[in-house]
Amino acid sequence: MKIGNGSLPPSDELAATRSAIFPGESEAYASARQTLLAEEIDLRRQLARVAEHRRSLPPGPIIEKSYRFIDAAGAEVGLVDLFGEHNTLVTYFWMYGPERARPCPMCTNLLGPLDGNAADIKQRAALKVFGRSSVERQVAFAHERGWTELDFVQTVGDDYARDIGALTPEGDEYPALVVYRRERAQVRLFWAGEMSGTMADPGQDPRGAPDLAPLWNVLDLTPEGRDPDWYPKLSY
Repeated sequence: MKIGNGSLPPSDELAATRSAIFPGESEAYASARQTLLAEEIDLRRQLARVAEHRRSLPPGPIIEKSYRFIDAAGAEVGLVDLFGEHNTLVTYFWMYGPERARPCPMCTNLLGPLDGNAADIKQRAALKVFGRSSVERQVAFAHERGWTELDFVQTVGDDYARDIGALTPEGDEYPALVVYRRERAQVRLFWAGEMSGTMADPGQDPRGAPDLAPLWNVLDLTPEGRDPDWYPKLSY
């Protein structure tokens, strides 16, 4: 197989070079772990292939609609104004509409770790969190959680949320991850998460790949795995 210009050795050959970390492995454990290691190598390569395919997408559609937003300084701005010094803008729409007493716990769980990485991400791309609640309300919750690096933006009206599929005609909210590319004064869609609920596998909640939330990635490493009936809360 190839990724980029380099040929890669078979994953089972690489897995065969494995050395036990602790003494006392049974033959059954060693064999099963080696097989799993080959699958993990394949998974890493698949993630690299998907990322390469994503980067190779043809130019997306130009965003023709004049969406308006309010930034943390209270200024009304357009989508192109949110890029700052970068030509790439990564956005996450979280479920914190004005009708909600508190934001979505799952969105909150994702944004916490994202805040910890935001300063690094913003060296390479602009990063904004969109919400339908006032920007003051969003920032107040961020202060409550101790978030210091995320930039919150209020959507003006509901056209944007509806157009990206984050707000249904019935008023239900959904999260949305969208990446834009700036070309001079124009903004194009680069990529958006499009795994809908109808694409979810049996017994699993809808989620994209790769999963951005560290919570689920860590739980996937445990013997118990993900509990399909357990979800994070805002407090315990």
